[in-house]
Amino acid sequence: MAYPSQLSLQDAASPLMEELLHFHDHALMIVFSISALVLYIIIAMVTTKLTDLSVLDSQEVEIIWTVLPAVILILIALPSLRILYLMDEINNPHLTVKALGHQWYWSYEYTDHENLSFDSYMTPTQDLVPGQLRLLEVDHRMVIPTKSSIRVLVTAEDVLHSWTVPSLGVKMDAVPGRLNQTTLDANRPGVYYGQCSEICGANHSFMPIVVEAVPLKNFEDWSTRLMQDA
Repeated sequence: MAYPSQLSLQDAASPLMEELLHFHDHALMIVFSISALVLYIIIAMVTTKLTDLSVLDSQEVEIIWTVLPAVILILIALPSLRILYLMDEINNPHLTVKALGHQWYWSYEYTDHENLSFDSYMTPTQDLVPGQLRLLEVDHRMVIPTKSSIRVLVTAEDVLHSWTVPSLGVKMDAVPGRLNQTTLDANRPGVYYGQCSEICGANHSFMPIVVEAVPLKNFEDWSTRLMQDA
């Protein structure tokens, strides 16, 4: 999760987020290179006395500054399109979870299991125990198995919401009357935090998302225990 004064993105916990981080670094290096070149040209133009009239009219220079931006755009567009297709790719998911947004909490339904659904509310500050995070902890976490393809169906009951977990590279709008889907795959066990990323009313800041990734055996034990309690 994020820490105070963090400038970079959160550490990747899924293959998709790793791809997004690589593309971010790739695009950022191109931006830095362009900025350095433009700064050099500005300084050179300001500090150099132009005595050669040939610099005022050069077909070669005009060709270069027309073709070079096109090449740079291609270098950015191709990996971007690849990631866009990867984000929409859902092949044989091992588990399907439906996330339903309300004002102001989330409901989760494990559609592959019978009677496995629950509401997830933010834990009030006075109920937190040492080690839990204020405004980010919930009473019931969404639990998923690690190294498994998970399909998440996202919708809302009342207003627009957005189901977002940065470490997993997931951000999907929850629209009333519309069922959106996305995929996630946790590389390693851990607890990953997110928040609603669409302004949805007075308590928009108080509907966090907590995804807990556990080994498959632990997930089966958790789901069995939860269905028995229901």
